Amino acid sequence: MTKNDDLRRLLLISNSTLYGSGYLDHAEKEIRDFAGKKTRVLFFPYAVHDRRAYATKASERFQAMGFALSSIHDVSNMPRAIEEAELIFVGGGNTFRLLQGLQNHGLVEPMRRRVAEGVPYIGSSAGSIVACPTLQTTKDMPVVQPASFEALALVPFQISPHYLDPDPASTHMGETQEERILQFLEENEQPVIGLREGSMLRVQGGEAILKGPHSARVFRRDAQPLEAAPGSDLQVLLGERVSGEGMAA
Repeated sequence: MTKNDDLRRLLLISNSTLYGSGYLDHAEKEIRDFAGKKTRVLFFPYAVHDRRAYATKASERFQAMGFALSSIHDVSNMPRAIEEAELIFVGGGNTFRLLQGLQNHGLVEPMRRRVAEGVPYIGSSAGSIVACPTLQTTKDMPVVQPASFEALALVPFQISPHYLDPDPASTHMGETQEERILQFLEENEQPVIGLREGSMLRVQGGEAILKGPHSARVFRRDAQPLEAAPGSDLQVLLGERVSGEGMAA
């Protein structure tokens, strides 16, 4: 598939709630623009134990934005619901629980196919991680054991959401988030984006544009981490040539 033939459209959000604002408030403008004229959202609530309460919360928030939301766990024919979906939204929570839910209901392949066909995908936090090849860059506890760590692989890179820079004043002696990502790269090839709170990636037309007020930390195996400025096209993470534009060590 060439860049011009790539129909994938994804909005991958670091966090669902930003300090000082409500659920998805910081992402509303980008969600509206990303959705365009599409108004029907299919929600995947598997990252949270109380799926009914989670679906109600998401439905109320999307209704306030002008969308009609239905939850996949409420439908009898899940593959058909995915086939008919206008927009897919996968919410945050525990990444292990989320992936297990998708696997147990046989939803991984139908979701991959529909996104490849151009159905827009919105993920937040855990929902952003499962869009990656694997959930191995999550910080969540493995409260359940999915069949494998293999995720949706809608993009060829990993995301580490809620990215926190090392605090030089901290007395905590455990690994920083950067150190854990570097450990991942000792064993794996996929580049990793450290996505800070309030930031998101918009993947479309073979580009991955960094949205929001903050830079992102970009990690690649056997290379120094880079800082990508807001508005940067991180196309290198989609297999394109490294340009270095908008990035600094």
